[in-house]
Amino acid sequence: MERIEWSRKERVNKKKRKKWWVRGILMGVLAAFLLSGYLIAQVWGALANTYDPLEQSSKREGEATLEKPFTILLLGTDARKVTTNWRADVIILATVNPKKKSVKMVSIPRDTYVKIANTDKMDKINSAPYYGRKSVNPKGPGPIANTAQTVEDLLHVPVDYYVKVNFQGFIDVVDALGGVNVNVKFPFSQEHFGGEVIPFKPGPKLLNGNEALAYVRMRKQDPRGDLGRNERQREVMTNLLDRAMSLNTVTKIDDLLDAVGQNMKLGIKVQDLPKLQSIYQDIPKESIQNMKLKGENKRLEYWYYIVSNQERQRMSNILRKHLELDSKPIDQWDVPTADQESGTPSGNQGGMNGTESP
Repeated sequence: MERIEWSRKERVNKKKRKKWWVRGILMGVLAAFLLSGYLIAQVWGALANTYDPLEQSSKREGEATLEKPFTILLLGTDARKVTTNWRADVIILATVNPKKKSVKMVSIPRDTYVKIANTDKMDKINSAPYYGRKSVNPKGPGPIANTAQTVEDLLHVPVDYYVKVNFQGFIDVVDALGGVNVNVKFPFSQEHFGGEVIPFKPGPKLLNGNEALAYVRMRKQDPRGDLGRNERQREVMTNLLDRAMSLNTVTKIDDLLDAVGQNMKLGIKVQDLPKLQSIYQDIPKESIQNMKLKGENKRLEYWYYIVSNQERQRMSNILRKHLELDSKPIDQWDVPTADQESGTPSGNQGGMNGTESP
């Protein structure tokens, strides 16, 4: 009799333990759901304030979506804080083909000689934001839009989305993500803000925010000048995207929100970011191609990076094919011929709106 009673109690206790075990799992799942919902709400709120879309590109028929091939313009500005008075220090156009699971990235040197959108001027592409300001140009659509339109005219491709970040935002994002890995090709040093000189030795290195900014901005000590700098920019951007798109990033959400909220602008809807993350994570590293816009340095009134109409057409054909768009002839620009003085630029290369950033 006692055994029967004990057996009943044991069954009851097992059922209770099972209920508490199930409840524990459910509570854990609920807590995780609430936490992720809280984090998503935080991210949503912070990023919503950064959203400032471009108008539909005149070089695309139909609306841009993440389901078909699209472009993203990555802009790094020379501003140290939030301001409308900035120049484009880093300009990278990425074409993304979700079906082919591939990306093509082309760096556009900031000294590239271009026709500035919404003007009749030929100047450095990094001055496009300046000419986009209403206070400077009544026809200006804004600094970001004018830069996007100038890139569109240069390569005859649509710019669908963009990400713009200033110096401080770049530093903060790199630090929030725990740094960025690079492979230093040769020894050099670069002066950072405040006079600090940062040395770089050959080999793999994990850079913090200040080091990463110095790494991507150095040009004068690079034997390839802007081309070498552009390669380092693509290296950092690719590795930084890998970190930003990783699921581990959620543990650094507070730091990321601080960095994003004040120093970044996005031309993509917040609700589309998870889809963008999924697309990027699905693309093998070997399917991310870095391309060079070929040209040469020439001294006119200032030093410029001259890209021929033939090179513009070549790059346009590659990008449009990747976007599954028909090839079209670019607008021909009056660019300096080969008999102009050329060489390796040194010293001040400032255009009409300022001097060279260090």
